[in-house]
Amino acid sequence: MPEKCRQGNSDAQPLKHQVCRCIVQVGCAWCSVGQVHTLDAVDARILLARDGDMDASLVEISARLGISRNTVHARLKKLREGGALRPPSTALSPAALGRPLLAFVTVSVSQQEIDHVYAAIAAIPEVVETHTTTGDADLMLRVVARDTVDLHRITQRIQLAPGVHRSSTAIATTEVIAPRMSLLLQRLAGDGQAAAPHRKP
Repeated sequence: MPEKCRQGNSDAQPLKHQVCRCIVQVGCAWCSVGQVHTLDAVDARILLARDGDMDASLVEISARLGISRNTVHARLKKLREGGALRPPSTALSPAALGRPLLAFVTVSVSQQEIDHVYAAIAAIPEVVETHTTTGDADLMLRVVARDTVDLHRITQRIQLAPGVHRSSTAIATTEVIAPRMSLLLQRLAGDGQAAAPHRKP
């Protein structure tokens, strides 16, 4: 494990399974796809069961799926520790926090001041997600706001951050497909069940 994250942040804090909690909270090269626990069909079935009934106990999920309670518990623990399951708060609707307006902001920055940009963006609570991107812009931000006036305040704060050259904002009008993983989980669960008869005991 290197002493600092590949983005040059010496304050990055490594966690279990080489998952990095970068102090700027906008992602880190340590958190690569290959380091996140990869799900199998059993994991998918457990998560789908939880989606169907969020209040279901481990015993109820175990009985429903025909697997042991200890297996359900161990699988969920492994998913959490391996970075596959994010904190429950990330599934919260921004509208429930009084911020129904969603916008996507692209930002072009000075690479020499990238750490300052990350820190400034991380300090804005309404920036709920940030990615580095290919193309003309350097960053893509997912921003939530109370209304257009509030959004203007937030984008001005982004634009005035040290190292930001320019930004562009697109307001989301209608959510056609809500964030989802269920169809991919269903495919994984189905593929696992279809392959099961061909596996060696």
